[in-house]
Amino acid sequence: MPEKIIIFDTTLRDGEQSPGASLNIAEKVEIARQLARLKVDVIEAGFPVSSPAQFEAVQRIAGEVPAIIAGLARAKEGDIKAAYQALKEAPRKRIHTFSSTSDYHILGKFGSSRYGQTLAEKRKTVIQMSIDAVQYARTLCDDVEFSAEDAGRTDIGYLAEVIEAAIEAGATTVNIPDTTGYTLPDEFAEKIRQLKKRVKNIERAVISVHCHNDLGLAVANSLAAVQAGARQVECTVNGIGERAGNASLEEFVMALNVRKDILPFYTAINTREIYNASRMVSTFTGFTVQPNKAIVGKNAFAHESGIHQDGVLKDRNTYEIMKPEDVGVSSSKIVLGRHSGRHGLKARLQELGYRLSEEKLDQVYKLFVKLADKKKEVYDEDLRSLMGEEVYSEKPAYLLDYLHVFLGTSAIPTATVRLKKDDRILEESATGDGPVDAVFNAIDRALHTHFEVTDYQVRSVTSGRDALGEVFVRIQNGLGEAHGRGHSTDIIEASGKAYLQAINNILKQRDTVSLEKKSSA
Repeated sequence: MPEKIIIFDTTLRDGEQSPGASLNIAEKVEIARQLARLKVDVIEAGFPVSSPAQFEAVQRIAGEVPAIIAGLARAKEGDIKAAYQALKEAPRKRIHTFSSTSDYHILGKFGSSRYGQTLAEKRKTVIQMSIDAVQYARTLCDDVEFSAEDAGRTDIGYLAEVIEAAIEAGATTVNIPDTTGYTLPDEFAEKIRQLKKRVKNIERAVISVHCHNDLGLAVANSLAAVQAGARQVECTVNGIGERAGNASLEEFVMALNVRKDILPFYTAINTREIYNASRMVSTFTGFTVQPNKAIVGKNAFAHESGIHQDGVLKDRNTYEIMKPEDVGVSSSKIVLGRHSGRHGLKARLQELGYRLSEEKLDQVYKLFVKLADKKKEVYDEDLRSLMGEEVYSEKPAYLLDYLHVFLGTSAIPTATVRLKKDDRILEESATGDGPVDAVFNAIDRALHTHFEVTDYQVRSVTSGRDALGEVFVRIQNGLGEAHGRGHSTDIIEASGKAYLQAINNILKQRDTVSLEKKSSA
């Protein structure tokens, strides 16, 4: 009989650690709700001790989302206590604690003399820290996961010793992460097989794997590990995460679905919610899904070659190993316009995975009507962009109240902006190398600051001359680094909105009252 594979989603923890992918609390909660609709088994909601915002996000998800909710904690009592406090309201909760086990990590992190002079002594210290952490977590929670960080590069004998000690201390799940994405599939599978042989109490815990994609092998390693005996896979939507990312949830799940002939496993995932989850995560993080991305990319089910088109028209199985509908890509295009009512909008948003209160729906409808006045037809991607930029964004410190740009082939681009902050108005003009640069310079002058633009991307959300444009901007200076996104049928306006949102995000991160005060101090 096929065996179930537990899907542990870490989009909101490891995925959010992608540079520039910070999410606010409302966005995290909405993604968690979508993950619940996707029917993932475990949602790792965050790292509660790391910041008040992380703690609040985990706390809200724990109280509102029907799934096993996990919180990450280092092998420290304070971390574990914070995780438990954040998870307290969850009907099903999991504390996830970890220790470094590879010699690279032990020597790098525990190099001081107080951890022991020899490598053997340091290794013993790590084992004792792991035991203490798991035992303490078990006094607070029945479901405890232990991870051996950098297990992929850890000596198998020592790794088996650590895992056995963690299970004896009370770990119900033991995670074997390929933290640096170093191992190859056969090598990783053998590591799992060896642990099953060497760890005497291994049957008392679920073996989990958490593979990174530094060599592009995260999904392949996860599949190999499952064939070798792992029964939980940790992954993220769109494969986002540290460095090159994590194992992609959609790729792993669909590999099991499509290749049932040689993979006798199944998951509880509702695959028809995959596309909605992918687009929601992409919209909120600002990370565009590459067109050729497996399963959820724009070209995943597109056929340009004449031979391919002819084959698909005669029999879809000729070149397609799965149906677009299987992952939630609808062949029908429902278009809304200025005459569409609130009920039609609400129904379409629900199909896209958004559940709104009446108050939020009123807010969205006003924004929808404003957009529909600018363009004749409003598509699904327009609605997703609207939800990402406007509805779940937190109240900004500064609003772009007015924008005027003067430019021409023989004129110096000049921009005038008016910003609002509560009852205050800030207005400035500036020139630039182009209209976008002029807008950025005008905002900088109004706020008496300057930010370096480290990334600037423009894309069309839909097609046509009246398409909604999306701008993604990442900025940095001495105050910090952040990203912002803006949407408009006018790409210059979208650029100004994205730049200002990035500044507002830095203000929020630094808990700064006013940029003007900082510049005049």
